Amino acid sequence: MKVLGRRLALLASTVVLTAGALAPFAWAADFRDRLAEDEVVYFLLPDRFDNADTANDKGGMTGDRSVTGYDPTDSGYYHGGDLQGVIRRLDYIQGLGATALWVGPVFRNKAVQGAPGRQSAGYHGYWITDFTHVDPHLGTDDDFKALVDAAHARGMKVYLDIVINHTADVIQYRECRGKPCPYRSKADYPYTRKGGPAGPAINAGFQGDGVRTAENFARLADPAYAYTPFVPAAEAHVKVPDWLNDPRFYHNRGDSTFKGESSLYGDFGGLDDLMTENPAVVRGFIDIYGAWIDRYGIDGYRIDTTRHVNPEFWQAFVPAMLDRARARGIPHFHIFGEVADTDGRVEILARHTRVDKLPAVLDFAFRRAVVDTVAGTKGTDRLALMLDGDALYEGGEDAARQLPTFVSNHDHGRFAHFARKAFPHAGEDEILKRVILANALMFTQRGVPVVYSGDEQGFSGGEDRAGREDMFGSRVPAYNAERLVGTTATTAAPSFNPGHPLYQGLAEMARLREAEPALRHGRSVLRFASEKPGLFAVSRIDPDTGREVLVAVNTSTHAVNAQVEVGGQWTTFTALHGPCGPAVTAPGSYAVQVAPLDYVVCASGEAS
Repeated sequence: MKVLGRRLALLASTVVLTAGALAPFAWAADFRDRLAEDEVVYFLLPDRFDNADTANDKGGMTGDRSVTGYDPTDSGYYHGGDLQGVIRRLDYIQGLGATALWVGPVFRNKAVQGAPGRQSAGYHGYWITDFTHVDPHLGTDDDFKALVDAAHARGMKVYLDIVINHTADVIQYRECRGKPCPYRSKADYPYTRKGGPAGPAINAGFQGDGVRTAENFARLADPAYAYTPFVPAAEAHVKVPDWLNDPRFYHNRGDSTFKGESSLYGDFGGLDDLMTENPAVVRGFIDIYGAWIDRYGIDGYRIDTTRHVNPEFWQAFVPAMLDRARARGIPHFHIFGEVADTDGRVEILARHTRVDKLPAVLDFAFRRAVVDTVAGTKGTDRLALMLDGDALYEGGEDAARQLPTFVSNHDHGRFAHFARKAFPHAGEDEILKRVILANALMFTQRGVPVVYSGDEQGFSGGEDRAGREDMFGSRVPAYNAERLVGTTATTAAPSFNPGHPLYQGLAEMARLREAEPALRHGRSVLRFASEKPGLFAVSRIDPDTGREVLVAVNTSTHAVNAQVEVGGQWTTFTALHGPCGPAVTAPGSYAVQVAPLDYVVCASGEAS
């Protein structure tokens, strides 16, 4: 990468260390003032990242894995990673160019749940029982404070993954012991009766969720309107705060089909679905998560399963969190929700910014477009269509710049997995180029880049557990058999190599993004897209200086030579990445040459 002029000073941090890593960013002490789009986010699950304290591997419990949840040879159990492990790898994370750390849920989980023969552990953090303390498998509350303090001392932000839709599976239904619990609708099993319209009235004073008053919810004295819920005696007070142990605060309607009404009111895979329309539940979670801001001074929340919670909850919760953060001296608290739509339908994602009033959502539309074009065979107009959808978000393109973009995650698999699946006969060099190109799109287009831990080391696992590999040296046979990208190493050895070509490539992209305000804050102007694989070109326009940074990518396996439109005032361009011609061909027209599966970044110079 070549950057000229005054921007060389901004790239002083790119000195190569003897270990092969690029030096960390030198962010100023006023990191709190950075906007969401200024960040490069690194996402990790603590259990799978690094194990600095083997004493907490079993979470302070004794017994086999059915009790402790610990089995480092099984992908569905705890492996031993902890918060101290994250702290000791902050050099590695910051060397990649990350400015913010998104940490998977750290709250105490139900260690093991599931029917006999189908059990697994809460290593991922989404089966919470105690919303007020750190899970002992991951360390202590003091360890989390130490992590936040250590990150802040480096000018890095910390985003915490939180859950509100559900808790761990504790509540049971008497009608379903050992059997499936199909969803029972509000029409067939209304809140005012038990067992359907023919059943006896049990909550005659409750008018359903059409009248959302505290008084009406308080009348819901008996939660047995659809099923008969009960809490096993051994778990009567397992949830913290204690109000969470009361079945009246849950929907108790059986398993969600993730369609229609059940998407809001059904149990997510058996997990206890909270009645988030109840004002007491709203107040309770505002208190819970407001306290985490007060205690630790964290910088943002990623919210799990937001599409399965009623909009009115978010309309109350989000402003309360932003107010709490401002009172703590955090002016740009970043809240983004998970609206999991693997088809990448912008209208689905945008609805939750307009109706729910979420400030941002994870950009599944970006991820789908990149998979379709770089790990697929669709034309680059697919990327253009994604950009066109930015107008649908509340706030339009300005809001779209706050959307966390990603190409891999812990639920839906890694980009390399999809590249190999789409091109099974491709050589390893081609797969590496496709992974680099996907990340180049993420770092140069609008949004907030999110790197999922392990991507920078060539991990290539599939969906769910298959893509939750260990960074610190794995004992899971399936992980260690995985063919990594850009290396002959395996996950059996620790995967913290700063010399890996993907680590180096992503670090270069992060520094380019840091040096060029247009790549963080710039308006996006489409310059070229096609119905076939090949050229995709977008200009990012610096809002302060008007400087134009042209990004051109080639999704095909053939070289591209083309003229693209640029601002008519420019006469010269400078290469920021790849070969860029020194001058325009004619006013408003610029020639780009892009190698197969490669990209160039060219910045305007003199104006006429």
